[in-house]
Amino acid sequence: MTVRSGSAGWYLRRLSRMGPQEVAGRVADTVRRRRWRSAPPDCPDVTGARFTAVLPAGTLAAVPPDAVKRLVAEADRLMYGHAEYFGVVRDDLADPDWWYDPKTGRRAPGGYAFDVPYRDEDACGDIKQIWELSRHQYLTQLAAAYAVTGDERYAERVAGHLRSWWAGNAPLRGVHWTSGIELGIRLLSWVWVRRLLDGWPGAAALFEDNPVARAQIWHHQRWLAAFPSRGSSANNHVIAEAAGQFAAACAFAWFPASARWRADALRSLERHLRANTFPSGLNRELATEYHGLVLELGLAAVAEADAAGVPVPATIRLVLLRMTDALAAVVDSRLRPPRQGDADDGHGLVVDGAGTDRWASLLATGDAVFGRLAWWPAVTGTDVRTPLLAALVKPAGPSVSRPASRPAHFADAGLTVLRGPDGIWCRCDGGPHGFLSIAAHAHADALSLEVRHDGVDVLADPGTYCYHGQPEWRRYFRSTLGHNTLQLDGTDQSVSGGPFLWTRHATSRVLTADTSDEGVARWCAEHDGYQGSVHRRRVELTAARRELRVVDEVRGPRRAARLAFHLGPAVTAELTGHRAVLSWTRDGEDRSAVLDLPARLSWRAHRGETDPPLGWYSAGFGRREPSTTLVGTGFTDGAEGFTTVLGFRG
Repeated sequence: MTVRSGSAGWYLRRLSRMGPQEVAGRVADTVRRRRWRSAPPDCPDVTGARFTAVLPAGTLAAVPPDAVKRLVAEADRLMYGHAEYFGVVRDDLADPDWWYDPKTGRRAPGGYAFDVPYRDEDACGDIKQIWELSRHQYLTQLAAAYAVTGDERYAERVAGHLRSWWAGNAPLRGVHWTSGIELGIRLLSWVWVRRLLDGWPGAAALFEDNPVARAQIWHHQRWLAAFPSRGSSANNHVIAEAAGQFAAACAFAWFPASARWRADALRSLERHLRANTFPSGLNRELATEYHGLVLELGLAAVAEADAAGVPVPATIRLVLLRMTDALAAVVDSRLRPPRQGDADDGHGLVVDGAGTDRWASLLATGDAVFGRLAWWPAVTGTDVRTPLLAALVKPAGPSVSRPASRPAHFADAGLTVLRGPDGIWCRCDGGPHGFLSIAAHAHADALSLEVRHDGVDVLADPGTYCYHGQPEWRRYFRSTLGHNTLQLDGTDQSVSGGPFLWTRHATSRVLTADTSDEGVARWCAEHDGYQGSVHRRRVELTAARRELRVVDEVRGPRRAARLAFHLGPAVTAELTGHRAVLSWTRDGEDRSAVLDLPARLSWRAHRGETDPPLGWYSAGFGRREPSTTLVGTGFTDGAEGFTTVLGFRG
């Protein structure tokens, strides 16, 4: 059962996942919020504030011309007021309403920030739509366009929008002061806006000589110091909070509390980067886009530390190095990582135009900062961000042990990648349900598979689509039926208590992960999510036959079963009985495969159904499109499993 976030039942379930220390901390937060309502402080008066964290000379000349071209094209679209956020096209950004949601047409209410019911779409609209613009990452794009062109139109637009935002969002008033991750990312954006505008004559008047700007920066940091994400919520949010506060305390070190804020944020960043990352380098949320977000935030924080001459614990660089190597290990032949867990298109630092590949950019930065290994995939794309970060980050210290060959099995994360010829790539999931007691960004996807051919989704992870406001779609996209795995008795493997809360977690364990044989790669795992039964799955990828064999077994009483295979949006299927012929086109070439499905199940193709949802693919947050899902229904039998064979044709 899914409980609406904010209901009494949700609060009880949420409370049940907290420890005593977290409960005490949240009680203290509540008291502090009440005190702040009646006694808002003033920013201390500072004189002589200066910005010195500038880019080294010659940095901008290192930005590749094609990356500049993409950036300027994006900046010009923004200058005309055009942008797209989460599938919603906007043309009102020349003079934006900071509290308006273009998706629902609603406007968030004002008042004391902690009274705003931001989880209630009826009251506020789609909060992601409202928050995204105020991360000010489009302003970092405009500022970057000024930096590489010298065109003051971009700088003047940035200045106008910042002054508008500061005037319309007084400290502690309204929806933009309710969530720490938003404040942290916004601070990081402001640091880079100031850096990229450094050659503009009006930069100092906009920031350090502007008492309104100083007050906003001070109040953002005071908020983050007082209300860090804690306990069961200390996931990617706390990384963004710490990285943003640290960056601001380094670059805008103008206040009496700056040194303390900087030290506290650095300690938090170091502790939570370690806590949020497996020793193998994969993010513990097992949600790939959050791996990217945390890596971007960490790299940006290190760049800020090095620019300010602030020593950084070696463990921070080591975690970021391992995260980069892990990313290089798991991407497919087109540099696409797994589509696993939640994804909301969140970025840490945006200075590039549309068409820049996020993952190629991160690997390029990893190459510049840490050095590539011989087994890394080639990166051919260009970006603006890599030369900017690389100019600030100091060379790594003493060498550390790194993988001598490309890892395929990440035992701590339960993630295994099987690879075959012609870009055949198969991700197998036998890892933990999620991170921390609520596993906020997990999906009920134990033992699920994801199969690609030359970067094309063949058996696809459908994605995320939404967080708030559409509970039936949120349930579907993170359900067991919404993944390439086996569902019993119409229930999920793990029990949901709300849109970001799981009250019972399936436990998985990998039994076999043999990727050493170049002829046949094998994987086997099981989970206990269906009480009274154990689901075990075996997968074999035979290179010579270009064939993937999947065997599902259930130990336990006879139960109703549904086995789902979700096809990517580019793949069409002709289903006859228990055989599906799959076809798609890649780079103008026709490709095909045959999916032989278990004959003991009755098979149907579903596409674009809404009551209930089934047969959908979400390429990004807020976007969905019909795709084909093949569902087989029947019953388990302890003496026999279900065998599926996917064979790729020439």
